[in-house]
Formats: sequence, C-alpha cells, structure tokens
Amino acid sequence: MARSGAHVIVVGNEKGGSGKSTTAFHLAIYLLHAGHRVASIDVDSRQQSFTHYVRNRRAHAQEHGLTLLNPRHFHLPSAWGDSRRENGQAEFEMFRRAVAEVENSVDFVVIDTPGFDTNLTRLAHSLADTLVTPVNDSLVDLNVLARVDGVTGQPVETSHYARLVQRARSERLSVTGESVDWVLVRNRISMLASRNGRQVQTVLENIGTRFGCRVADGIAERVIFRSLFASGLTVFDALDGDIAADVSSVSHVAARQEYRTLVAALNLPIAPVADSALRRSA
Repeated sequence: MARSGAHVIVVGNEKGGSGKSTTAFHLAIYLLHAGHRVASIDVDSRQQSFTHYVRNRRAHAQEHGLTLLNPRHFHLPSAWGDSRRENGQAEFEMFRRAVAEVENSVDFVVIDTPGFDTNLTRLAHSLADTLVTPVNDSLVDLNVLARVDGVTGQPVETSHYARLVQRARSERLSVTGESVDWVLVRNRISMLASRNGRQVQTVLENIGTRFGCRVADGIAERVIFRSLFASGLTVFDALDGDIAADVSSVSHVAARQEYRTLVAALNLPIAPVADSALRRSA
C-alpha cells in the first residue's frame, strides 16, 4: 500500500478496555482545535467505540445548536465471507480506498484499532508513523507486551501484540526506510502514589528498552472521561449546562493538561503557532 502524505497515528493494544478509543478521539479533537485537518478511521468492527464518539458528538451538536469540530470519519467493518483470502482482499481494498480518499487533503489520520488481532489491525499498524499504545496501570495488563520476570522486572518473553508491532516496524523499514515511533502510555493512573505504580513504571521502561520504544507520561483515572462520552465531547471542548455541572473544573483542567503533555511527548509535526492558538482558546 502506498504511503499516505498525512501523518498516520495508530492507537493500538490487544488488551480490551485499555482506553484506546478515548485516547484516539482526544488526539483527533486536539489536532482539530490546533488548526490541523484530521481524518479518522475506526477498524474495530465489534465495539465501534470511536464511531460512537463521533455519532454522539454530531447528535449533541445538532441537539444544542453547537458548532463542534469533527474529523472526517470512516468506519471499516470486517468482511465476513466464507473465504479468508477474499475477506483479506476486501478489507485491504476498503482500507486502501479510505486512505486514498484523504491522504492528500488532511494533515493527520488517526486510526483506532480493536483489542484483538485482525487483518485490518495489521494493515493499520503497517501504515503507522506514530503508534500509541495505552496500557492500564496494572502489571497484569503489561502481559499484552511481554511476560515479565517477577523478581527482576525484566521482560523474558515477547507477547503476541509486541510481535505484531515488531513485524509491522520491520516491514515498514524495509519498504520506506523509516521506522514506526512506538510510544507506550500509562493509562488510568491512580491519583495516589503506590508501590504498584512504581513497579508499572519500572517494568514499562524495561519493556521500552527491550523493544526500542518510548514511554510517555500517562493519563490519570478520571470520571470526566466517562461523563463526556455520551455527548461526544472532550477535555478540549468548552463545557456548559448540565455537563459543566457534572464535571469538576479542576479535573477538566488537569485532564486537558495531561493530554497536552502526551501530545508534546509524541513529537508530532505540529506547528508551534497552531499549538499556541489552541492554548489561547482552551
């Protein structure tokens, strides 16, 4: 598949409930507020969480007479024919058409992937410029990346998802001469410091060293993210009415800053003037 002219951000992890869709949607809306043109692709045919975010956002805007920024969105369902080979070809063609439709008209493509291995998952990872992997703040959830020695905290066996990423990075390097910038992000971090949190950070850093990826500051566990889903809003949108009453202003500001810090850590090709404009409007 030809490379897109846009910068492709893939949010992936084969562990369900890791916050992929929330992360992907916030990244897309952040980039829109920063003045960039953004397309989004949801390849999760079961949950469709990103697609539900978009639908909720459009419905909320229409109901309340608001103008809200939205990415140009595509949902790609899995093919369910009897032939695996024909299914693969059909999915490849759907994916190719979606990318081709936006590759020269947007600055970023944000792709949300399911919590399991599919053909579309592998296609998305093969196209990534930046791969963001949210990981819940639990040693158990790190098993999706590697089996870790309980004493030393060192990874001793590569897990399936990490192998998938390694293959995608190798294929991309051989075709384009460029690697995938893989960033691990701690998600749903406890507000209270704990021994578990320190262990997770240490193990993630060991995994990052093993696999040649980076570890970014993460996102705390906050009720605000669950509160905003039904309206399709993000921490970068202005909140008013019942939503503002239900959400702590302190939590709103803190969550917004955490995502700004995450975006900065991703080293995306964002013009400084655009980011400063977002800061003034937020």
